Amino acid sequence: MLVRWLLAAIHLLAYGFALASILRRTWALRRATVPAALRSVFRADTAWGLSALVLIVTGLMRAFGGYEKGADYYLHEPLFHAKMTLLVLIFVLEMPSMLALMRWRGALRRKDAPDLRRARAYARYSVIQTVLLVLMVFAATGMARGIGLPSGVV
Repeated sequence: MLVRWLLAAIHLLAYGFALASILRRTWALRRATVPAALRSVFRADTAWGLSALVLIVTGLMRAFGGYEKGADYYLHEPLFHAKMTLLVLIFVLEMPSMLALMRWRGALRRKDAPDLRRARAYARYSVIQTVLLVLMVFAATGMARGIGLPSGVV
């Protein structure tokens, strides 16, 4: 019981950290016009990545690790599928930003000037990811309340 509670708390807290860090990265990307501005982008991106990792690990443990209702419940829950679809969309949107940030980090290590012309586009991707993350919270809370299941299944 204690482990279930802690996993749930850590999972929920990770949503808050993820939201804060993706918003910080969005703000920093909008202002990334010179290489010196990238330090705040990189810090926010690291926080976003770590919080996403915690969300995924705790989510997998809760869904498939025997700590919650079990895989059978989740795999037959429509809102779980919606939540996982949103996660995949977030990941797809993350790919261009992640690759660009890797290139920018590499350029700075080589003491080259990174090409920051697409920073604002990556900020827009982050805004979309923020909306998708919030929708994941709605899916999760709906799932926790039995919304989306046929009556009598909960």
